[in-house]
Amino acid sequence: MSTIALCTSCRCGDTAGYPTDTMKTGDGKCLSLTFFAHSSLLIDYDGLRIYTDPVSAHADYARLPKADVILISHEHYDHCDPAAVELLSKPETLLIANAGSLAALGREGTALSNGQSAAPLPGLRIEAVPAYNITPGHTDFHPQGGRDNGYVLSLGDTRIYLAGDSENTPEMMGLRDIDIAFLPVNQPYTMTVEQAAEAVHAIRPAIFYPYHYGQVEQRTDLARLADLLADLPETEMRIRPLE
Repeated sequence: MSTIALCTSCRCGDTAGYPTDTMKTGDGKCLSLTFFAHSSLLIDYDGLRIYTDPVSAHADYARLPKADVILISHEHYDHCDPAAVELLSKPETLLIANAGSLAALGREGTALSNGQSAAPLPGLRIEAVPAYNITPGHTDFHPQGGRDNGYVLSLGDTRIYLAGDSENTPEMMGLRDIDIAFLPVNQPYTMTVEQAAEAVHAIRPAIFYPYHYGQVEQRTDLARLADLLADLPETEMRIRPLE
């Protein structure tokens, strides 16, 4: 794991109006995380801009910087939006997704299956991690068998895990050396707070962001989640407005 620290001097692109965390990575680069909603994020690593699961309703993408990489976890409408992808794209934008999302978008890109990886740009490596439900009665939402992806991004010496829509699968629980973890916490589609706490205890990232919460009738009890992680001082849980 790299050493990361908050930084107030980093300014990566024009994201005014959206909550943003900036930090210095262990290799001295600026890492900026901008939070839109749900699973829609902008990760800016030293000027390399990676948008995750962009959806038009979550941000005014027309005024945001264009993407170097667009990363899509799966083809559900709240993760895969052709209009948002179009707004963020420039001729050299790289689209990396599961095969179903590329088919839904009707665009060329790199299809990654569970377990595959790619190093599309210098300093960037992307690993596709299985994302699926394991609770009886929920498995039709995100079935096992390789349809949906989570991703581990290696940006220099910093590793970021974006779980996508998943419960705490064996593959998730086996991840190590993760600096920043984004885990989904909403019911009935992804994890309970208890499942998320179990995953954080297994992965032990330096920073944990709950994401993909809200937007359903059953509210996510973030206070209880924090209580369940109180015995894990090496992990900082950060709540950002992602509803």
